[in-house]
Amino acid sequence: MFGIIRPCKHRLSERLQASWLAHLCGLCLALRDDHGQLARTATNYDGLIISVLVEAQAAREDASWRRTAGPCPLRGMRTASVARGEGARLAAAVSLALASVKIRDHVEDRDGVFGRRPVAAGARAVTRRWDRQSAGSASTVGFDTGVLLEAASRQSELERSLPPGGSVLLVTEPTETATSAAFAHTAVLAGRPGNAAPLAEAGRLFGRLAHLLDAAEDQAADADAGAWNPLTATGTDRAEAERLCRDAVHGIRLALREVELTDRALVHLLLAHETGQAVQRVFGPAAHTAASRTRNAGPAADGSAHAASDGSAHAAAGEHPHDAPPRQAPPGQTPGQDPGQAPLPPRVPQGPGFTPIGGKPPRPRNLLAGCAVWALMACTCQLLCCDHDDPFSRERRDGWCARHDCECPDCCDGCNGCDCCNGCDGCDCCGGCDCGCDC
Repeated sequence: MFGIIRPCKHRLSERLQASWLAHLCGLCLALRDDHGQLARTATNYDGLIISVLVEAQAAREDASWRRTAGPCPLRGMRTASVARGEGARLAAAVSLALASVKIRDHVEDRDGVFGRRPVAAGARAVTRRWDRQSAGSASTVGFDTGVLLEAASRQSELERSLPPGGSVLLVTEPTETATSAAFAHTAVLAGRPGNAAPLAEAGRLFGRLAHLLDAAEDQAADADAGAWNPLTATGTDRAEAERLCRDAVHGIRLALREVELTDRALVHLLLAHETGQAVQRVFGPAAHTAASRTRNAGPAADGSAHAASDGSAHAAAGEHPHDAPPRQAPPGQTPGQDPGQAPLPPRVPQGPGFTPIGGKPPRPRNLLAGCAVWALMACTCQLLCCDHDDPFSRERRDGWCARHDCECPDCCDGCNGCDCCNGCDGCDCCGGCDCGCDC
């Protein structure tokens, strides 16, 4: 599952996480139903934005855009409500066409195993079949994938004919055109023709952002392999590439303000916030964010006069404020509690290994039963891909993917109070809401 949009559960509320998974599974199942099992490998995070946009603009009830899917190993053999309809089919057709283009590029560049003739021949056959299948399924929803394939062929011509020192935006233009057409067609499917123009602009900038981020991520590897890279070929340094990416993110946020949506939450999160996270992942935090974190790291960051007075008192004594011994609370009181306030009740520990008062702890399985359950969960991918109960102790555990694929700092855990900006009301640990929204 490739893509620049990689939201983690720390940045998703429970409702948005369920909606995100519904669109992801809906895209995967639409690829299977329309194009076969092999086509499910074309599932990608960026492609499901098409499905999200169609549903967010539609005026129909949510129930008409959902269906119950059967058990899947990647969901721990559980059923789920998944997206369906024209949005999922359009997302599947676009994803399949773009996957075909990506495989064809690997064959032409002879990347890895694609450099071997038998593998390259098989890959060409797959791309030809996927081109036909994507064109057929896209035509049922009124979209012509020819614009995607034509942009891909024009991309190759531009790369071969680009003069040294040319503008990098000439290279990103075919990608911008393809994504702009796909975004704009979501307005047609949803019956919102007035949204076509701003969505086309958002799609154009999203295509530019995706192309530049991919080039920046692969620049070092391309240099080692001697492969063509747009930033290297045009002489664009990373500072200029970062500026173009951040301008694209800002342009996407401005374009989204002009789009009429019935449910803005998930679209806003993916295109207004996760695009910024993608830029930060590749280039690092912006300068203003780093400066803000430096300012807020001072002793009076909470704005209280008490911190300032304590710091000045210790400084007068020739002692650094952070070197001062912590203030001890009187017996029976919690630190920071008012002296006249009644003692707080003892804090009950929570989390794996702790049980609420009055509840029975889960009874562990014996060795034989635990090994049998472990084997079953391993064969169905439950240990790897999703949260699960420990096969031996029955305690709740995070899946391996969840434990090893999170980019959020620990301080962001639980910042999911509102659906729009995830509850991060300007805190520096989460980047804040710098897109001009009201949340």
